Amino acid sequence: MAVEGPRLDGLTGVDYVKAGRVARITLNRPDRLNALDLRTHEELALVWDDFERDDDLWVAVLTGAGDRSFSAGQDLKELAERVRGGTAEPSTFGSRGKPGWPRLTERFDLSKPVVARVNGYAFGGGFELALACDIIVAADHATFALPEARLGLMAGAGGVFRLTRQAPYRAALGHLLTGRPMTAARAYELGLVNEVVPAEDLDGCVDAWVEDVLRCAPLSVRAIKEAAAASLTMPLQEAFRTRFVWEEKRMHSADAQEGPLAFVEKRPPRWTGR
Repeated sequence: MAVEGPRLDGLTGVDYVKAGRVARITLNRPDRLNALDLRTHEELALVWDDFERDDDLWVAVLTGAGDRSFSAGQDLKELAERVRGGTAEPSTFGSRGKPGWPRLTERFDLSKPVVARVNGYAFGGGFELALACDIIVAADHATFALPEARLGLMAGAGGVFRLTRQAPYRAALGHLLTGRPMTAARAYELGLVNEVVPAEDLDGCVDAWVEDVLRCAPLSVRAIKEAAAASLTMPLQEAFRTRFVWEEKRMHSADAQEGPLAFVEKRPPRWTGR
């Protein structure tokens, strides 16, 4: 792995490290099971902004500090304090007008791939964060849940929408209506997770996925991500007719010529992302 690059200053709930082409983003509140308070949401927004605009970064890994939790979701202690203080406003879908908007769950134009490294609990907003990532790798002891219905809340950061799209509808609704957790193995069976490995193999497995992404042309990766997401609800004919922003960039790029040349010349391609 390359030497670590610069960090954003003043972050307390998030650790953000640049290592070569990879951004490593760690929710860093292990004493609260990496629960998401308002400050952490604000910091994550700064991190995602920086990741998107830094041309040297091609992929991100999102995880949680420690081995107990990816993220337990919303910091309910903080929410309870606001309820007692009369400052908790009614909340529904989305984060517009809230700290950290737009959050990862609503960054529909984020062009670069994000890999979720899930070690432990991914509950509530933590599960929603993982569902908003492009690749999910989980330790075999990881547990996923959207328990909002048990708390009088709503999985408003996309959980209701993404789970019913990414898993079979009946299975998704069963978990949403009951708050029942699912094991990593069950998440894999439902197609929600790309790979499940023993905890001691988690880092190596995540690195392998990252390395495979980096072997690909970065503009191809972004064009594929954009087209796959945007065409998900399109009729097939419409998808073929649509002009996608990143595909336009890819098709006119130097990398579109470099790939075939490298293959014929039997050498590794030298991607530039331009």
